[in-house]
Parts: sequence; structure tokens; C-alpha cells
Amino acid sequence: MSVTSIKKSDRRWQSDIIVDMIKRYGFEYISLNPGASYRGLHDSLVNYGENSPPMLLCQHEKIAVQIAHGYARASGKPMIAIVHDLVGLLHAPMGIYYAYLDRAPVFIIGATGPMAEPKRRPFIDWIHTANVQGEAIRNFVKWDYQPTTVDGVPGAFARAYSVMMSARQGPIYMCYDAGLQESELDHDVELPPVDAVHAPAPIMADPTALEKAADTLAAARQPAIIADFAARPPHGWNHVIELAETLGASVWDINSRLNFPSDHPLNLTMDPEGCYKDADVVLTLDIADFEKPTHVRDISTRTVVSMVPKDATWIDIGFTDIEISKWSMDYARPYYAHQRMTADVVTAAPQLTKLLKARIANTPGLAEKIARRTEEIGKRHAENRLKWRKQAQEDWDAKPMTIPRLALEVGEAIKGEDWVLTAGAAADWGRRLWNFDRPYCHGGRELGTGTQIGIALGVALANKGTDRLVVNLQPDGDLMFDAGSLWIAAKYKIPMLVVMFNNRAYYNDWNHQIVMARTRGTDPARAHIGMDLYDPDPDFAGLARSMGWYGEGPFETGDELKPALKRAIEQVKKGKPALVDAVCQRRAH
Repeated sequence: MSVTSIKKSDRRWQSDIIVDMIKRYGFEYISLNPGASYRGLHDSLVNYGENSPPMLLCQHEKIAVQIAHGYARASGKPMIAIVHDLVGLLHAPMGIYYAYLDRAPVFIIGATGPMAEPKRRPFIDWIHTANVQGEAIRNFVKWDYQPTTVDGVPGAFARAYSVMMSARQGPIYMCYDAGLQESELDHDVELPPVDAVHAPAPIMADPTALEKAADTLAAARQPAIIADFAARPPHGWNHVIELAETLGASVWDINSRLNFPSDHPLNLTMDPEGCYKDADVVLTLDIADFEKPTHVRDISTRTVVSMVPKDATWIDIGFTDIEISKWSMDYARPYYAHQRMTADVVTAAPQLTKLLKARIANTPGLAEKIARRTEEIGKRHAENRLKWRKQAQEDWDAKPMTIPRLALEVGEAIKGEDWVLTAGAAADWGRRLWNFDRPYCHGGRELGTGTQIGIALGVALANKGTDRLVVNLQPDGDLMFDAGSLWIAAKYKIPMLVVMFNNRAYYNDWNHQIVMARTRGTDPARAHIGMDLYDPDPDFAGLARSMGWYGEGPFETGDELKPALKRAIEQVKKGKPALVDAVCQRRAH
């Protein structure tokens, strides 16, 4: 049906005001699972709003939230996810929680009621209504609100957007009474001024604190940089690179977002001895947890040992204690930095770089010192890359193939393409072997089980129409949670290549049971019980084909995988999502 033939209502409805706000704030997509609680809004979106922005039907509320999460990761822009009143909201929390941990701006819309008791249908409207519905997720959203009148809708919407987009970014929840949505609009409602900004400018660092940090870094013998959320899209990548190159510092990319090129000579990620052994100053850029990248963990005893010298000076720039949950311990262990600045790294890094350049220009011999340090770090980096390449070639003909060979074969297949990796990198072997040389080519590291396919769909949606080849190294256990979500890519013509990272197991937990068995002296051979995904073996390629995808596999050797990848990439370039099932060993080197 063409837009011109759409039958319009001869009256206006209060839910139309919500659509006005959605359009005013420039949202490009809406993901949802349908529900009667927002039938008024749904009708307004379809008819008054002419399905612009378009709606994407999802099989589960968690997936709806995760698609918006992945979209924000890849684009830096928020997306709307709509969930059906109380019961739909209770499907969504895992997706919302990970968006909160991952600082992803997601605008979640829900509904309730009707709050007016006489308007409620017997039974169903009562069990779908709650006192303060937002309480269910309040501990892991930045803000939630339920307007009581249509006149309160614009202001609450504007505030929610601003809160969501102000660092630390994160999800918000707007709940709209079904009775409000379905009521006729009998007066004009004032919208925000057209020329009003949607969110404030980023937080700037204290100038005195920046000067002190520049002095400390300029005097450092062996500085190291740890970056986590520093290079949020669409900017930040170049700032981190310039800062590291100016200082001649080794860089560890925690990879919540892609912060640094993988093959840059200063990149010593995944080499703790090279990055930290002699470090006397450590600069952390918008990190969530300082321990994970700087400590060695013994999972059998739950103990950690720092890799950073005890006398090192720590400098923190970011949002370490901003917007932490009062419920979840997402804040981790206290970070006792010697110098701290609450500031957005996107603005602070260029300022710090400018101060460092001035000190280098005015300090005899400092430029030469930095050049020597850069050269030494570069040698270490080159040795790492060569070592990893050789390791990937070990057990080359193993069946099932090794995880490094899986990563290497996929890397070779996409090498000539403008590719984007959605999330997980096959036990980080993709990060060791591929060249992440563009700020958009990785959405960020994997999160918990049951998150990757939804986030991957969001990353692919954000890249739709760009001619980039979107690749998802998809864990098998993760896809088993949300197999129906494959239908979304076929339905809405979202091209992407899924290569199954299939070890036929929930192996992370299997490995924990092996550790327990060895610690307690029980039989490690029984560790697979309750962990394996075989007998029967899921047919992921068949599943994909049933959902409208191109599918091949399973393949257990690299020699079989190579031509299948080529065929699948040809399909993706034609606009069709494709899945190749690659079966690999359970343990990486």
C-alpha cells in the first residue's frame, strides 16, 4: 500500500503525541514484540506515523532490546525498543541489564493499565498492571517515568532522551498508560522547541588536573594506557591513537568498544608482561573495571594478582563512580587512582595530547626518549603477532578444527572486504590474527551467554546499506537461547554472515567443572554432564534455511570451511543473510 492511500483517522489521539516525539528526536528504527497494552501507540505508529520509523517485529522482548543495544554500539545513536506491559517488561530485563552494563543508550517504551480501574478488562488487565511498573528494572536503567497526562508526555520524553545520552550513557524506560494512549486528543500539546538541543555537551576535565596528569606522563619512564569505553562511536578512535603516539605508551584495549588498531605497533593487548612489567605510570581511559585487564586470575581459588608494579602511579579519566547501580555490583573493586578526573575521554584526550606536545617541545631529549620507547614497544608488538600467527598454524589438519584455525580461515575469507565484526572474536583469536584498522570494524567484545545474536543483529542493522560485510562469529550455546531471532534478518533483509563458533557445548561452564574436578579430586571426564550440546547435534544450517537464510554445514575441517565461506559471502553480497556451521575444538591454545 502506498503512503498516499493510507486511511487516516479524522480525529487525533493522545498516542499521536508520542509518535510526534519519536519523529522529533530522529529515531530511525523501532524493535518490538507486540502487545495489546500499547495498541493505541501501535496504531498511531502505523497510520498517523506511516510506519516511519519502521518497526521490526521480534520474537522476544529481550531480542528487541538487544537489537537496539547493538545498533547503539555500532552507530552511536539510540534506537527504540517497545515491550508489552508488565509481562513483556519481565521478559526484557536481561537485555536491559547488559545494555546498562555496556553503557548503551536504548530508549525502552512500555505500557500499563489502564490505570483507571473502570477501564480494565476482567483478569487480564489486572494481572498486566503493576504499582510503579518501572520498579522491576529501576536498579539498572538510568531513569524511568510514567506520565499521568498527555501534557506530561513531551517533557518526560525529552528528559529521558537527555538522561540516556549523557555520559555514562545507558537505557531508560518510558511507561505509557493504555488509557492515556487510547484517549482522544482534545487540545493542542506543546512540544519542545525545534531548536533546543537534545542532550548537553560532554563533561570537560578540570584544567589543573589535566596539567598535573600531563606532567606525570611526560616524566614517565614506561607509561601504559588502558582503554575501555574511550572510543565510543562515532568519534574517539583518533583521539586515543594520537594520545598514545604522542606519549609513546603501550596500549591495552579492553574492547568494550574498539579503541585502538589491533596491528598498531603500540598495541600490547593480551601481552601483560610486555604492557605492564616495567610500567611506572598507568593511564586509564573510561574503564568499567580496572582489575580484569591488569590482574592474573586463578579461577580455582578465586584469587587475583596484579601485573602492574606496586609503585606505579595510576591516572584515571572517565566515569568510574558515575551512574553505578545501587543493586548490581557493576562497580567492581574500588579503584584507588592517584589522580582522578570525572570527564568524557572524547574531550579530555585531545586536551591531554595538546598539553603533552607542549611539554615534549619544551623538554630537551624527551622526543628522542619517546621515539626509543615507541620502537621497543613496536618490536614487542611484532613478536606477538608473529607468535600468534605461528600458534594458529599448529594442529593445522585437526578434526574438529582448532579455534585459531577457524579464526584464521574466516580472516582470510574476509580480508579483501570492508568487514565489520559484530561482537565475540572466537576466544579472542580474531583479535590476535585480524587487522582491526577502522573504528567501525568491531562493535565491541562479547557479553554474557544469550546476548550475542541479538546484539549482532543490531550491529548488522546499523550497517545495512553501507556495503560492509557484517560478520558474526556466533557461539552455539548463545544461539540456542534465541534461535528464532534468525527470522528477523530474513524478514527485514538485513544481510550478515554468521559463522558458527560451534564447540557443541556450554564450554565456559564445562571448563569450570573441570577446574572443580581437579581441585576436589573428582573425575574430569564427568565435567560435561549438563554442559554438552550434542546427541542430538543441533543442525544450525538447517535451522537457518528454515528461517529464510542461506545455510551450509556442519564443517569440521578448515579445508571444507574455506570454499563454504566464499559461497556464503557471495550470498551476503546479494543481500541474503548466510550461516556457515563450523565445528571446532573446545579448548583454545
